[in-house]
Amino acid sequence: MTQQIPDTSSTEPELSGVRNFRDVGGLSTSDGRKVRSGVLFRSGHLAHATETDTEFLGSLELHTIFDFRNAADRALEGPDVELPGVRNVNIPLSDPADGKEFWKMVRDGDLAQLRALLGEGRAAERMARSYRQSVLARTAEHSRVVHALASDSVSALLHCAAGKDRAGVSIAVILLALGVGREAILADYLESNAPHRRYRIRRSGDTPETRPPEVTELLAPLFDARAEYLTAAFDTIDGTWGGVDGYLAEGLGLTPSTLDTLRTRLLV
Repeated sequence: MTQQIPDTSSTEPELSGVRNFRDVGGLSTSDGRKVRSGVLFRSGHLAHATETDTEFLGSLELHTIFDFRNAADRALEGPDVELPGVRNVNIPLSDPADGKEFWKMVRDGDLAQLRALLGEGRAAERMARSYRQSVLARTAEHSRVVHALASDSVSALLHCAAGKDRAGVSIAVILLALGVGREAILADYLESNAPHRRYRIRRSGDTPETRPPEVTELLAPLFDARAEYLTAAFDTIDGTWGGVDGYLAEGLGLTPSTLDTLRTRLLV
């Protein structure tokens, strides 16, 4: 059955200091229910939220913010803005193969270095590998998030730096647990490609206007949301656990009772 992404363009807030913010509500499940609006949000980091942004975020009555950035991310961008009464939980979800030296090369490396590191499909393969690793190596972290949502952490906002990769996989895991189909999950994921959502790439000594076109092309796979990346995560679930049910039960340790509670909290 084809599942549609709800059109929220007319109601979506325009946040000037927070990229890629959206409510995940409205997505349909295989049994005909929908994800509640106002209980599950995703975004990029909140470190640059303006006063107006902060006021809007405060109006969401969030219980928990899950921040998937690591120490290097937080040092670069800064801590999230503080929202009174909201619990902030930091669960670093960086791919184990990607460290600060890699991202330093991305931000500071010269053209020859970038060609060697990212050229000839290496950047896209690195991203797909990162998504596979996120599923295989981060079951404890994803289990922690889903159990928290089933327990007491709704309403919740999940974010990383760009709100695309680490948050993207985490949101996908939650939606799979809720029974949302892969087509709808993928469509929501690809919304991160909208121009107003995309992460602003920072490189030393240049701006998007002065950056050589080849550099932009080399960096693009790192900052695109591509179907092949999330599909790599789905394929890993199928290949390792035989499908979503096995992944939820064996990989994440979710019992039928926990899944029922999660769905009661997040679905209508």
